[in-house]
Amino acid sequence: MLKLPALGASWMLLASLSFSLMGLCVKLGSTDFSPAELVFYRSLFGLIPLMLIAVRQRQSLTSPHWKLHLLRSTVGLTSLWLYFYALTRLPLATAVTLNYTSPLFLALLLVLFSRQNLRRSLIFTLIIGFAGVLLVLRPHMDAREGFAALVGLLSGFGAGLAYFLLRTLGREGEPEWRTVLYFTGLSTIVLGAWLPFSREPSVSHLTPGHLGILLMLGFSATAGQLCMTRAYRMGSALLVANFAYSTIVFSSIFGILFFREWLSVWGWAGVALVIVAGIGASRLTRTG
Repeated sequence: MLKLPALGASWMLLASLSFSLMGLCVKLGSTDFSPAELVFYRSLFGLIPLMLIAVRQRQSLTSPHWKLHLLRSTVGLTSLWLYFYALTRLPLATAVTLNYTSPLFLALLLVLFSRQNLRRSLIFTLIIGFAGVLLVLRPHMDAREGFAALVGLLSGFGAGLAYFLLRTLGREGEPEWRTVLYFTGLSTIVLGAWLPFSREPSVSHLTPGHLGILLMLGFSATAGQLCMTRAYRMGSALLVANFAYSTIVFSSIFGILFFREWLSVWGWAGVALVIVAGIGASRLTRTG
């Protein structure tokens, strides 16, 4: 039988592959859908199977920690919206790398709210990580891509805060399916209400090609959320955080294969620094 840390790493690898497929679907759908629409369909097609499973298994949809769920879902929705915007306007590997600065921000949050010491080694690690971000952005500093890069970095901060709240929910004993259900449910309701009044261009009909991309988007995103939530519950936080960076590797491969997106040498060096710094920050702030 596999030990729990190994199980956690395995679940995180599956989550990383799923999130990479999600990013690929966002890129493929960005020519016909706005970022807000993509977030809506990602949430809608993820919510439906979760609701069906919960009802069939007669699971309770209520939680004593609903306020924490609401906060985590709101932060997650904001971060996801920003992330999808960056994905539609930046190379796949670049957008994913910016979003995966989340462990750097998570390290800062753990220091601030878990009363961990801000050691010099952690400060040095964070400097390395954000130096890597600058290298990743080196080829993308015109006005349009610069704004998209800032949005991508903000999505990383939001993801770091969402992971912090996710760890808290896990320690309260909340099942992973309910955490994902609340998140997808809030996202579907909020964007479903907002889109009819937005001025963003919308596709009036769904072709079979559109439907296939959107279904895969919802499936991969939901699978990634479930696998990631279980990984953080079952495995060592340090080991799980390390394996999370495989998303950048998978996404880089997809970017090359589907969009011929080759990063410069400086860009790859920046990706490597972000990964190393993220792993270092996780190690220096590990709590389990």
